[in-house]
Amino acid sequence: GHHALIYFDDYPSNVYPWMALADRGIEVRFLNIRKLGQIRPRDILGQIDENTGLVALASAHFLTGYRLEIEAIAATLREKRILFCVDAIQTLGAFPVPGRLMDFAAADSHKWMLGPCAAGIMYVRRDLQEKLRPTTQGWHNIENPDYISQEEMVFHKDGRRFEPGTANFIGLAGMRAAMEILLEVGIDNIAAELWRKRFWIVPALQAMGADVWHADAPQSAAAGSITFHIPGRDMAATHRALLEKNIITSLRSDRSGVAYLRLSPHFYNTDSELHRTLEAIKTA
Repeated sequence: GHHALIYFDDYPSNVYPWMALADRGIEVRFLNIRKLGQIRPRDILGQIDENTGLVALASAHFLTGYRLEIEAIAATLREKRILFCVDAIQTLGAFPVPGRLMDFAAADSHKWMLGPCAAGIMYVRRDLQEKLRPTTQGWHNIENPDYISQEEMVFHKDGRRFEPGTANFIGLAGMRAAMEILLEVGIDNIAAELWRKRFWIVPALQAMGADVWHADAPQSAAAGSITFHIPGRDMAATHRALLEKNIITSLRSDRSGVAYLRLSPHFYNTDSELHRTLEAIKTA
């Protein structure tokens, strides 16, 4: 039978739903990757076979900020007729995300899209909509003329089939407003600005003796988050010292327990704010 290929060290939201498919007799295999988050096209090519039915990955790694080269991966998978599902929350709103190359994609709006929590998007390629059977049935996704239940359950033939009931309208209004801001600035402009910031912040951190994840990642593999650890430093204490100065970072750790700080500056963060942040890290 077909198996799904996923990455065990992805964010749990993109691991557990696939592991849960074991109850339905679907085997889940884990990608073997040497460096945390660094999933390259050749890693995937070497670990798929004729029984791989689906590959489900994040567009960028939540901890280390390594970004998938979606174009190359999607081309390989489509050629082999393997479905490609992308969790795009770590790049949508910050970098171009080529939806047409994916079979399925999903993202909440509360990260780089700058929208509210619990409002988001799901994309399903049109010719797969009939094959993807919704797990929830309601008044909105199944035909009921004049709200009268029918003897046969017929799903709507468009995106409504995946929306069983009343939507989070306030969240969607906020998400739409956020999307309008992003489109006004321009996604390509935002991406260029995030790369510009990354390519001066990383060397500045290294000059302090920091180990920065994927410091030498090329532009094609760099996302917006910059994650680092300073050997011999209590990173939790650094995190608290920054918080006292109203500088928000994420305190994270890897499977082996090493603590990291993750910086995620967006397009609106100024260089002076970032210089202040670096100064605060240095003196923390």
